[in-house]
Amino acid sequence: MAVWKMLGFDPAKWSSGETPPKASPAQTETVRKIVHALDSMEPDRARHLAAFAYLLSRVAFADQKISPEETSAMERLVMARGGLPEDQAILVVQMAKTQSLLFSGTENFLVAREFGKITGREDKFALLHCLYAVCGADKSISTVEDNEIRKMSSELHLSHQDFIAVRIQYRNQLAVFQK
Repeated sequence: MAVWKMLGFDPAKWSSGETPPKASPAQTETVRKIVHALDSMEPDRARHLAAFAYLLSRVAFADQKISPEETSAMERLVMARGGLPEDQAILVVQMAKTQSLLFSGTENFLVAREFGKITGREDKFALLHCLYAVCGADKSISTVEDNEIRKMSSELHLSHQDFIAVRIQYRNQLAVFQK
């Protein structure tokens, strides 16, 4: 029941005869245009972008909350790395956050494995930097977030030295080193 409420639905109201609010025609047309634009993407590019956005949301949700700063960082990264306009990047990030919230237990490893298969070593390193950028958006990278990035690094078949080479660049933001 709580999941429905988080998504803006309240089934209790519907059982009493109240209907959910409808989106305005302009809103639904905007969503249709964005979805159409995403549908027109090359399938491999769309798969890469979807996995990338999901992994960003996975690490942001590692501490069981996603801050507005983390969301903004994800949107900027999806725009930059995916070459998307802002409205499409926002939609992709929101979809990834919802998927992460609903299916994180079963999808985390599968999505990381898929990303590892469709990307090379440089993309994996770039992802690690992006993960730290998202977690550090609120000026502090929690131990839980740092541990999740370590876990993802392993799932992507990067060595511990590879992980440390990236992590050390964010040491000033690691909560474990802050007073």
